[in-house]
Amino acid sequence: MAISRRDLIKIGFAAGTALSIPSVLRAQTSPTPARTVRMARFGLASFDPMASTSISVGNHGLAIYDMLFALDSKLMPQPQMVGKWGLSDDKRTYTFELRDGLSWHNSTPVTAADCVASIRRWGQLAPGGKLITERAKDISVQDDKTFIISLREPMGLLIEILASASTPVLYIMREKDASLAATEQVTANIGSGPFKFNEALAKPGASFTYDRNEMYVPRQEPSDGFAGGKVVNVDRVIWDDIDDQQTAFAALQSGEIDFIELPAADLYPVVKSDPNLELQVLNKAGEVYFMRMNCLQKPFDNVKARQAMLHLIDQEAVMRTSFPPEYIRPVPSFFGNQTPYSNDENTGWYKKGGDPEKARQLFKEAGYAGEKVVVLQRTDWAEAGNMAQFLAATLRKIGVNAELAPGDGAGNSARLRNKGSAENDGWSIFITSETDYDRSTPLSNPTLSANGEEGWWGWPKSDEYEALRAKWADVETLEERKALAREMQRIQWDIVGTVLLGSAVSPIARRKTLAGLIEMPALIAMWNMQKVPA
Repeated sequence: MAISRRDLIKIGFAAGTALSIPSVLRAQTSPTPARTVRMARFGLASFDPMASTSISVGNHGLAIYDMLFALDSKLMPQPQMVGKWGLSDDKRTYTFELRDGLSWHNSTPVTAADCVASIRRWGQLAPGGKLITERAKDISVQDDKTFIISLREPMGLLIEILASASTPVLYIMREKDASLAATEQVTANIGSGPFKFNEALAKPGASFTYDRNEMYVPRQEPSDGFAGGKVVNVDRVIWDDIDDQQTAFAALQSGEIDFIELPAADLYPVVKSDPNLELQVLNKAGEVYFMRMNCLQKPFDNVKARQAMLHLIDQEAVMRTSFPPEYIRPVPSFFGNQTPYSNDENTGWYKKGGDPEKARQLFKEAGYAGEKVVVLQRTDWAEAGNMAQFLAATLRKIGVNAELAPGDGAGNSARLRNKGSAENDGWSIFITSETDYDRSTPLSNPTLSANGEEGWWGWPKSDEYEALRAKWADVETLEERKALAREMQRIQWDIVGTVLLGSAVSPIARRKTLAGLIEMPALIAMWNMQKVPA
């Protein structure tokens, strides 16, 4: 499992010092044709979107593969590859029929067998898929275009889980690819989506090229979020991996690229002052930053020490280490700010500015005796690194023996696997982030679990919470899930498996000649956008 949903996209985007573009970039960059989009985005560590929680890999999958169902702009699931579907009277058997016009990039037709194999593979790798697999009596082909999912008991959230945009996403692969073992990487890059992956032009570590799939047949509905008609208005998208912010920004200013995925906050004023550039927030709900503590080792094996962290955090101060004030918000709800399940249950701990004295008192009640607290500090992700430094300094102010452990993503990921003590190369605290949307999906998001050593980094454990989480798939109405969310949040803010640090929206930067970008959380779509005259 990856360190975070966004971890693998945050690779070395540290700011440089010179605004000039190195000659090597100029040599590799040709003038941008009118129907080609160049996007400075983060590198790909894998081509298998089912086997990775990385947002970059999810974005790659969104371009070349298609989905059975997809979320619209209101985060409601809509049919995508599915033309018709129905549910039996006992609410246990779902029948799906594929729409016409679906074909793989090698011109062979998409079949129900491809879908069944993809669901089965995804069911070994994704939390939501595992839940469906556990409850399924049968997932089978009926004919070339029809397949069923038969359940042992009703499951009201099945369609929502199939449409989830939380990585790993259920992208439909060819049967031969989806039949690979879950531990074996899919590398073929042959999908049925709106773009084709150009293998001949792939330059790992430098750029990847996606060409319009001329055989793709969009749905007839208007584009709506990730749903509706996926109409491609350009011939080619080039995904440039430029690991220096100033180099990328200079290329954007000169028109050599059209888009920067995550510009540094200190460049926002420069973008705003340039008449050819614009900032645009695609994920309007934002990114939630949070910290996890090693619940297996001192001092955070004691719940009072974890509760101390809840009171210690001044969310606005933490977020101001990396973002302008106008882009940040506090997050008191375990379920995020703008999800259907955001609520105020058991949030009495939240206080503007935090409560250091309360935190000091709780550490004392926990029996804290000066044990070393190791805070992992990302050196290749400026925002998380800044927050780690601020957190360590804040801990020291209340008498906690906090120590920073600098390292890049790969080093941190390796260290996180160590469940031992800080004195034995273990860790105490690490910081990561995920979209606000991800906090609405407790079945598919491992960061919302509390199943101890079987679970996600930090390993908090609450059988009471897990019993409620298991009910999430069983309740049929939104109101029932809202009530369940309140109970789950009550427990979470007692056990404190996670401490939220705040929320920030991070705009992309683009040239004004690039229009039509889809505004959705989690992933970035490459269809619908177009080049317009200056």
